[in-house]
Amino acid sequence: MKKFTVVAGLLAALIASSPLRAEILEQVLVKVNGDIVTKGDFERLQVEFLRQRPDLQNVTSDSPELQKAVAASTPQLILNAVDELLLVQRGRELGYTMTDEQFKSVLDNIKKDNNIDDEAKFQEALKQEGMTLADLRRQLEKNMLETRVQQNEVLAKISVTEDEAHAYYDAHKQEFTTPSSLMLREILITVPTSDRGINVAQDEAAKAKAEDIRHRLLGGEPFARMAGEVSDASSKANGGLIGPINIDELAPALQKVLESIKPGETSEVIRTQRGYQILFLESRSETKVKTFDEARSDIGDKIAEQKRRGETQKYLDKLRSAATITWRNDELKKAYEQALAERQKALEAEQPAPAKS
Repeated sequence: MKKFTVVAGLLAALIASSPLRAEILEQVLVKVNGDIVTKGDFERLQVEFLRQRPDLQNVTSDSPELQKAVAASTPQLILNAVDELLLVQRGRELGYTMTDEQFKSVLDNIKKDNNIDDEAKFQEALKQEGMTLADLRRQLEKNMLETRVQQNEVLAKISVTEDEAHAYYDAHKQEFTTPSSLMLREILITVPTSDRGINVAQDEAAKAKAEDIRHRLLGGEPFARMAGEVSDASSKANGGLIGPINIDELAPALQKVLESIKPGETSEVIRTQRGYQILFLESRSETKVKTFDEARSDIGDKIAEQKRRGETQKYLDKLRSAATITWRNDELKKAYEQALAERQKALEAEQPAPAKS
């Protein structure tokens, strides 16, 4: 229930000037078993999507960024709109409804979540959204019907066997692996550069300074204090502390250096692009792989979500095959078919490869 009148207005202006104008003026974009998606329905979907794009809040109606965002969102949004109608219609067939008591409960939660403490503020919020209370109830009921159908017709029939869980674990162990990480402290002595490159004398002076600092560190001076006094790195403000850092993300040469020292030890002076660096290994955590039992709950969630997407697609395909869908705009029909094909391709890519014999 937040303001978004700027983008809503821009979107309306953009759509009004688009090639879809002639069809939109008829109000109906597509019919699904007699129910319709109208200009207003589709605009609301687009506005809701564009609300997630704060970079578009200050653009003009003829902005290439806005036009690109509207065009890119159209296929998925029109597919979502048709899917929603199919699920809502199925919910009505199954006798699901939103009672007055349920509506009041949801309404109270909306007011609470948005810090709306009186009716006048609530009516103003509805006005800013371009909605009436009846519009809001219809939308909430659609959401409820859609959710209940998915829960009862799809999710309730999904289960994860032990064999499936073990197979997923064996194929995706990296998802349950925490790589080795390091906490380091650094001291950096920079070498000045110019258009002519590096001055040899300055380079040697920086190296000599770094070697002297290392000698003092080996003599017992605290690394954190020294970093705060002499380091040229921004980390000096925190005693040179950096990390945690996944060791796999470091350059191989640096990994080799750090493998040769133990926690509490100081590295040799290392030449870097910026100058000379000294590292102190504060701590090291070893690579840890969760056991199957430790990962079982996460595995079940991941497989169930994967199945949910696949089974929901199958369920929608079944509803779609039995539906009468009549398009009033060829461009929207093409966008719908494009999104449908892309979704099917993505789901097929998620399926595990067949086991080798």
